[in-house]
Amino acid sequence: MGNRLSKIYTRTGDDGTTGLGDGSRTPKDSARVEAYGTVDEANSAIGAVLAFESVPDEVRRCLTEVQHDLFELGGELCIPGHSAVTDAYVDRLETELDAFNTDLPRLKEFILPGGGQAAAACHLARTIVRRAERRSTSLAGIEEVRPQVIRYLNRLSDLLFVVARVLARAESGSEVLWDRDRPQER
Repeated sequence: MGNRLSKIYTRTGDDGTTGLGDGSRTPKDSARVEAYGTVDEANSAIGAVLAFESVPDEVRRCLTEVQHDLFELGGELCIPGHSAVTDAYVDRLETELDAFNTDLPRLKEFILPGGGQAAAACHLARTIVRRAERRSTSLAGIEEVRPQVIRYLNRLSDLLFVVARVLARAESGSEVLWDRDRPQER
């Protein structure tokens, strides 16, 4: 691969537009830019999870693969008509999700985001992925977005929920459960 960026700044976005992967220009607040920008934000949030040394090797391997997927998914959203994410990506997430979920106790209560630093960061990444899914769904209402993109993001948020549970147990030995019967302050 050659030099992709010889200069970091180009000044071409100073007018409030940005270049898409096909060379066309669009407003920086367009639905397409919102969608792939939020995917990029989700990828960065997953990078923050991976920055914790406490992340187990199997989680690190999985989330690193996800980061590569999200880069490709963002590219698909950045280039109108481009295809990158396949059903196999979604299938792989489901396999990972099932494997991580196997040893976790069944949920009887809602879980609050927390349980340790990496777990809390993973919950934050999950909510950003949910926003990426919403932004991609909004884009799909006005332009073509392949269903694999939406399915991938939906499954990824499920995977991150389960991984956050795994991380909470690894970090603190338990999860933070919602207590519906706690005394309410008024």
